Amino acid sequence: MKFYMPVKVFDERDAVIKHFGEAGSLGRKALIVTGKGSAFSNGSYDDVTAALKKEGIGFLTFSEVEENPSTETIFTAGGKYRSEGIDFVIGIGGGSPMDAAKAIALVLKHPEADLDYLYDASKDSSALPVVCVPTTCGTGSEVTGVSVLTRHDKKTKMSMVHKVFPVFAFIDGKYLSRSPHPLMVNSSVDALSHLIESVINTKADDYVKMTAYAGLKMWSGTKEVLTGEKAVGEEECSCLMRSSCMAGMSIAQSGTSIPHALSYPVTYDMGTPHGRAVGYFLPGFLSAAPEKERDELLKLSGFSGLQEFSSFIDKVFDGFRIPENELLRSYEAVKNNPVKMNSASFRVDEDILKNIVYYYSDAKSTESLF
Repeated sequence: MKFYMPVKVFDERDAVIKHFGEAGSLGRKALIVTGKGSAFSNGSYDDVTAALKKEGIGFLTFSEVEENPSTETIFTAGGKYRSEGIDFVIGIGGGSPMDAAKAIALVLKHPEADLDYLYDASKDSSALPVVCVPTTCGTGSEVTGVSVLTRHDKKTKMSMVHKVFPVFAFIDGKYLSRSPHPLMVNSSVDALSHLIESVINTKADDYVKMTAYAGLKMWSGTKEVLTGEKAVGEEECSCLMRSSCMAGMSIAQSGTSIPHALSYPVTYDMGTPHGRAVGYFLPGFLSAAPEKERDELLKLSGFSGLQEFSSFIDKVFDGFRIPENELLRSYEAVKNNPVKMNSASFRVDEDILKNIVYYYSDAKSTESLF
């Protein structure tokens, strides 16, 4: 067994303001990578730039990262800032800016890199240092080496093969408190999926379970916030951010499994938010898992059983359903991916995969598709 988590994490209110001085060791010029909106409205961008100015660190800002960032965006940033003398990269936002920051850090380090480079494991994986400031509670990208990018040439999302772990992560629940409720729901269900998939996984071990179980217990205290039955407060925001971080630590060891693989075509084709897409497949995945393992994870998450969990997913996503033609595309994508088919801790054959994919569908209506 091994546990590799090289990121130094600061988790408290005003973490950036109190501790960003440590990032001064990374260089004298930073590139901030973020999206067009939230970082500028939730206070995170202001905190980071104030900290940079305090440390006498120059910076440039790339704020063109879209949801589910594309490889084209990565190379746009690489070309734009290649000659600017950037020493390190700061990702501010949800998984999209943080994942983009990692890929951009790699491209800036290797000016010769092209699309093939990102997916060639034989190439040098060194990158400029990365700092992450998460503002959503889903991906845990601040503590993983993973960068998930949209491949328009393949019409799906794919993880870059190179692992780029941040050096520092600054976690502060106050940024999350200003997020729209649907974004909070999408993000938190993504974190829940990370926690569950990391355990029901062929690579799970006692260290994975250590972080995942702790994350699930923390996540369980936020259910009423997600269903709208309770107002979100500082404590709940901190719990959501911390459980997401622990989920990131978990998947950094074992990776994700079937639900994530099924979600990527849906996100690409329908523009469905990632958390909603992956959450759709979670009940089916759990229904196929060994009963003892499933019940233990649901109990830790605060659910009495699979029925209550399925009802929760239905409620927070307003009965969302994926069209059957799209379900078929997800099914075919995973069926033809032996790595993902063999990623779960239980045997998944084509029939079991069908049951996972069509958990919410009328079985009779799917027969003509096969």
